[in-house]
Amino acid sequence: MTNKSTRNCLKLGVVGVSGRMGQMLVAIIDADESVELSGASEFTGHEWVCTSLMRHFAQLESNLYVCDNPAEAFAQVDAIIDFSSPAATVQNAEFAASAQKVHVIGTTGLSKEDLVAIRRCAESTVIVRAGNMSLGVNLLVGLTETVARALGPEFDIEIVEHHHRHKVDAPSGTALMLGDAAARGRRVEPDDTFDRGRDGMTAPRKSGAIGFSAIRGGDVVGEHDVIFAGRGERLMLRHIASDRSIFARGAIEAARWGVSQSCGEYDMNDVLGINQPPR
Repeated sequence: MTNKSTRNCLKLGVVGVSGRMGQMLVAIIDADESVELSGASEFTGHEWVCTSLMRHFAQLESNLYVCDNPAEAFAQVDAIIDFSSPAATVQNAEFAASAQKVHVIGTTGLSKEDLVAIRRCAESTVIVRAGNMSLGVNLLVGLTETVARALGPEFDIEIVEHHHRHKVDAPSGTALMLGDAAARGRRVEPDDTFDRGRDGMTAPRKSGAIGFSAIRGGDVVGEHDVIFAGRGERLMLRHIASDRSIFARGAIEAARWGVSQSCGEYDMNDVLGINQPPR
């Protein structure tokens, strides 16, 4: 690790530093000369708490310790990157609002109540939240909305997602982003059209329904298909993620962008400057 302490680096904090994304973020931040890891946290009772990151990352030359107190862990950071759990993310949003730290949220499985709480926190700080931080996925979201607008309800929409065996929420946050995009394209409400599960002797598919299918297995980083199935033809849009680092790099770019913004809730389309198709 290069000594960055004397450089004008963006100072980042990582929530859930022991997790898959947390460890990936540490590696990406360490290799990037423009950012510096200045805070790291885990939940109270975790075995990494009160230990040096050098104990867990052989390549690091940092005496940074893992904390379980957000106020302590992120006192010196410019932005917090959070791929943790819904409950932890809401608490971190409240801390970020109080401390006026940029909060980048990649956590999935957030409930409507969680989203309301996060939106309230965005009144006091910058929050960038996305179910997926990659450029390709956010382009796919725009394409999904455009195609859904062009094709009528005689085309059934099915979103199929495949993730590793350890993923606990379904449908994935990315799948729900794609479903929301399809609903916008059709000018319908997600709650009225989403079909998130089928089992047993189900009724025939409802016209205009937006269906979801979730596959869990192996070490798949993430695959998403949006299928538009009509009579005699199908149109399929697909994104395949083969390297988890795309999400970490996107989150760092979101943090870099967020420090120069006014308070509010943003997404990756804002960060990347991708214009949504007209509604």
